[in-house]
Amino acid sequence: MTENPKHLLDSVSESTRRPSKIAKTAAQNLSNDEEEQQEAPMGPSPRTQRYLVAIEYIGTRFSGSQQQPNFRTVVGVLEEAFHKFIGQPVSIFCSSRTDAGVHALSNVCHVDIQRISKRKPAEVLPPHEPTVVRRAVNHFLQNEGDIMVIDVQCVPADFHARFKAQERTYFYRLLSGPEPLSTFERDRAWHVPEELDILAMQEACKVLVGHHDFSSFRAAGCQAKSPIRTLDELNVSEVVSTPYFPSIVERRQNNLTTEDLHASSNKSESDLPVSSISIDDRASGFNGEASLGFGIRRRHRCFVVTARARSFLYHQVRLLVGLLKAVGTGTLTISDVERILNAKSVTAASPMAPACGLYLGHVKYDLP
Repeated sequence: MTENPKHLLDSVSESTRRPSKIAKTAAQNLSNDEEEQQEAPMGPSPRTQRYLVAIEYIGTRFSGSQQQPNFRTVVGVLEEAFHKFIGQPVSIFCSSRTDAGVHALSNVCHVDIQRISKRKPAEVLPPHEPTVVRRAVNHFLQNEGDIMVIDVQCVPADFHARFKAQERTYFYRLLSGPEPLSTFERDRAWHVPEELDILAMQEACKVLVGHHDFSSFRAAGCQAKSPIRTLDELNVSEVVSTPYFPSIVERRQNNLTTEDLHASSNKSESDLPVSSISIDDRASGFNGEASLGFGIRRRHRCFVVTARARSFLYHQVRLLVGLLKAVGTGTLTISDVERILNAKSVTAASPMAPACGLYLGHVKYDLP
C-alpha cells in the first residue's frame, strides 16, 4: 500500500487498549521460551475485530519481543506500525516471548481493531480483510528491514494468541568447523570450531525427550509454577548450511540434457550419474584440506536442533542445546546427560547456548 487507510478507529476503553498493571508486570517477569498457562484476560469490545497475526523477524537488533521503554522491541515496532495504519494506539499480545538476539520464522500475536468511518465517526464499518491488514502493516514496516507480517486471520474475540497455543517448535542452528564464521551467518548461528558427533547428540536427545522434571534446564528467574514439562520432540539433524550455492560439479550434473536423461532411463541404478552431492560429501569438501580454489571459502557443517513442546521453561531450549553441544564435542557422555537431568539443579547444566542460534519456528493452533 502506498496510501494511508481512510478509516480510523474509535478510541477504545483503557482496559481494552492496555493490559492491566498486574498483567504488564507479569509479562515483564516471564520470558522468551517460558509459556506458563495463566488465566486469559477479558476479550475486546464486541465492536472490534480480533486478528491473529504471524510475523517473522531477525532478532539481532531487537531487545527482545516484549515492550520495553527506550528499547527497540518486536511488539513496540509492530504496535507503531498498526498505529500508523488505523490512527489509534493498539495493544499486541504475543504467543511466545523471545529474548534479545533470538529470531522468529513465525511468531504469532493478536490485536484488536475497530474500523469506523472517517466521515461519520459514529458509523462502524465492516472489518478490514486480513489481506488488507497484512499489506498495510507491511507498508509501514518496510523501512525496518528485519520484521514482516507473513499471515493474518480473523479470529473470535476470546481467541488469545498465547493461551490458545497448542504447541511451539524451536530450531537452533550450530555451524561446526575451524573456519571463521561467514559474514552471511554472523548472528544467525552458534559457531562451534570443534567437530560435532551427531550420533552421540542424537543418543543424548533420547534421554531428554519425554515427561521430566527439567529443573536442570530452568534458568534463574523462571516464573513457571512447576519445572515439569513434556518435551514431545528433541532431535539433531545435519542440513546444508545457508545461503547455499551450487558448486561447479553440481552445476554440471544439473545440466543434463533431455537426451541424457532419456538415455539413462535404460541404465541400471549403479550406472546413473549422482544427481546431487550428499551432505557428508559437501562437509568433507568444504572442511577438508584440499584447495577449493582462490577466493572460495570452505563451508561449515550445519546442525539443527529441533525442540517441540506445548510450553518451555525460561531458557530451557538454550540450556538443552548447550548440553547437546558438550556431548557432540566429547566433553560429556550419555551418562553425564542422565546425571545432569536427575540432578534437578541448573548448576549441574552445561553453559547455555547463545541467543543468536535460536529460532522460534512455529506455533500450532486449532484455528476456527
